[in-house]
Amino acid sequence: MQISRARSAALAGVVAVALSVTALPAAFATPSAGAVISEVYGGGGNSGATLTRDFIELGNAGGAAFDLSGYSVQYLPGTPSAGSLWQVSPLTGSVAPGGRYLVAESAGTGGTVALPTPDATGTVAMAAGSGTVALVSGTTPLTCKTAADCAIDTRIVDLVGYGSAVVRETGPAPAPSATSSVARAASLADTDDNSADFAAGAPTPVNTAGQTSGGGSTDPGEPGEPTEPGTVRVHNIQGTTRLSPLDGQTVTAVPGVVTGVRTSGSRGYWLQDTAPDADARTSEAVFVFTGSAAPGVVAGDSVLVSGKVDEYYPGTGTQSVTEIGTPKTTVLSHGNALPAPVVLDASSVPAAYTPTAGGGSIEALPLQPDTYALDLYESLEGVRVQIADTRVIGATNSYGEMWVTVKPNENPSARGGTLYTSYTDQNTGRIEVMSLDTARPVPTANVGDVLSGTTTGVLDYVSFGGYALQATEVGTRTDNGLKREVTRKQKKKELAVATYNVENLDALDDQTKFDTLASGIAVNLSSPDVVSLEEIQDDNGATSDGTVGSEATLKRFTDAIVAAGGPRYSWRYIAPEDGKDGGEPGGNIRNVFLFNPKRVSFVDRPGGTATTAVTAVDTRKGVELSASPGRINPTSAAWADSRKPLVGEFRFNGETVFVIGNHFASKGGDLPLHGKNQEPERSSEVKRIQQAAEVNTFVKSLLAADKSAKVITLGDLNDFAFSPAVTRLTDGKVLKPLITTLPANEQYSYVYEGNSQTLDHILTSPGVRRLDYDVVHINAEFADQASDHDPQIVRVALGGGSAKDGKKHDEKKHGKGDDKDKGHGKGH
Repeated sequence: MQISRARSAALAGVVAVALSVTALPAAFATPSAGAVISEVYGGGGNSGATLTRDFIELGNAGGAAFDLSGYSVQYLPGTPSAGSLWQVSPLTGSVAPGGRYLVAESAGTGGTVALPTPDATGTVAMAAGSGTVALVSGTTPLTCKTAADCAIDTRIVDLVGYGSAVVRETGPAPAPSATSSVARAASLADTDDNSADFAAGAPTPVNTAGQTSGGGSTDPGEPGEPTEPGTVRVHNIQGTTRLSPLDGQTVTAVPGVVTGVRTSGSRGYWLQDTAPDADARTSEAVFVFTGSAAPGVVAGDSVLVSGKVDEYYPGTGTQSVTEIGTPKTTVLSHGNALPAPVVLDASSVPAAYTPTAGGGSIEALPLQPDTYALDLYESLEGVRVQIADTRVIGATNSYGEMWVTVKPNENPSARGGTLYTSYTDQNTGRIEVMSLDTARPVPTANVGDVLSGTTTGVLDYVSFGGYALQATEVGTRTDNGLKREVTRKQKKKELAVATYNVENLDALDDQTKFDTLASGIAVNLSSPDVVSLEEIQDDNGATSDGTVGSEATLKRFTDAIVAAGGPRYSWRYIAPEDGKDGGEPGGNIRNVFLFNPKRVSFVDRPGGTATTAVTAVDTRKGVELSASPGRINPTSAAWADSRKPLVGEFRFNGETVFVIGNHFASKGGDLPLHGKNQEPERSSEVKRIQQAAEVNTFVKSLLAADKSAKVITLGDLNDFAFSPAVTRLTDGKVLKPLITTLPANEQYSYVYEGNSQTLDHILTSPGVRRLDYDVVHINAEFADQASDHDPQIVRVALGGGSAKDGKKHDEKKHGKGDDKDKGHGKGH
């Protein structure tokens, strides 16, 4: 990317103070008015870094060229020892008024992007997180090692201490890292307080020629560079639909102010016009995609951009992002005020989610930002926006992203989330939040916490989640005190049966995962009699070598449960054929029953194999399974490359209970809720309906032999209570989904893209009459989670008991919960 700065507008607003070398203030006793240290980066070549070398950048805040002949930059460790010495890098040449001067220092083994051609080169290996850099009149090493001593050394022109540096001007600058530097504002203002003058951000080295990393330039002297705006404005590029009317065309000298910069992944910056048109449908901002090159600009730069307009689709079925690619950028001036942000709140976001096109594309439809939330967000694509005091409805994930709602009264759950209630009633206030500044990430927060104060940034569109606020200023977390729930212990005559998706557990996982999951069973679920597990893998996980057994995995897991205070569980499963049950390649995922032999008996009956279908057998003693454990019609096309249901026959208190553990096909392949096709196609639903039909048929066969048979069907069905798949599973009223017996605001066990929803279920046959059902919230709402699913439990009174039919025990607490008492993905 080629970047230049126009001579005619060079740095209007930069402090114009003539510089006399002999008239420099004594050290840093008063703010500098000429040459200053403008940026320091010590993470070059480190692990995780993009740039290959450390650097020190100087800037000239004065009105005349500054001759650096005989000067040096010097470095001292952040916490100097008695043997620490200042390391010297001599300088030559000069730095122009408003210009930059680049000193390259030591290179490391990491990074892929070289610095622009340096104006001077040293060999100092600077620390990434803490150190002191001084601009010195002379090349003799300094000797001072305290801030007080350095303050009286008249050779020091400017000094910056960063991180935990002992030697600094007043407070230290923030601690940078392998991916961030500390830099002054574009005005180069110097108040002699490093903590006030410097901020951490992505490294942006510039040399005296105006070149930036990746081959860019801010040089004002290249012939043919535009100095005045062209005829095309950003709103002309964005147009009144989701697709640019100028897609594929080259545009020239499009004006605007840089409002945000992305220095990793899809690099580039957001450009916003400060002279909007009167059409609410046309966005006034656009993303400028610089590819592998560093953006070479900072927020507040006034620029002219030339390049090719493109519609970029970040994922399958998503909407597109309008971009200017292969750009050539002219920087006119620095330090300009940013456009006032558009406030997103309950009053500004419409109640309806999106227009419909009967399942087709909505891209060509004129935007209606006053009617549809997705149209409003599209009309603000790339625009600077602001939210305030928003409730967290999706906990911070491992990518540093969270979900909030700007509509606090929209379908609230009992514990602070936002409920997903139907395909036709989408939650319009959901916004994903991520940070553009790695030094100031999104805070770690749980559902129900509040992102307090204002969060400001640009409105982007990403593959997972859709419209996202790329924050340049992030609010603070207010803890709402969310607690993990603990369900009550089953009574003597209550059979407790639970379901828990343990998220690809295998014997190679670290002990912490085993211990946390085990505590969930022993403590939070109060040691159920039977636990139906989903996502148990073979003993070497994703390694594909023919291993199908899970003995080592289950031994570690059951040992961890004992260590957590639970019983010594036994287990039953049927190993899948290698590579035939879907899930993570090589993992050979399967369903497993754990059971407490001191409370419940498992009826072992031979004959169950990976390919043999279990059947209901009508005997004089009642209905039995042909094999226990067994699989439901495993050779049916419904189960191709998918987890097969596991069926087991249990005896408790003199009665037989049939348990069916399920893990239906994932939602992978479905089009996103926020995508270009409305309403979105749910292609994965077809297979789950087929699987539901298979389980329904088997349950009917049990009930045909004994209409009062006690059947508990449970597991990760990867679908909602209102879905066609669950409806097919309950066909003929042979099963009842217990999630529907809870209060409406408690009907969820999983959180995805800020929607609290139910993928996990427990269903019971009519013969199961006295029961007490509970979703135990320990994962889905928390930033630290052992699984992305919450477990569920049902307690069934057999042979006498006191379970409350369809009601939770009164010991269970809700709201924030108390001590007595779940991504980029898709259903698993």
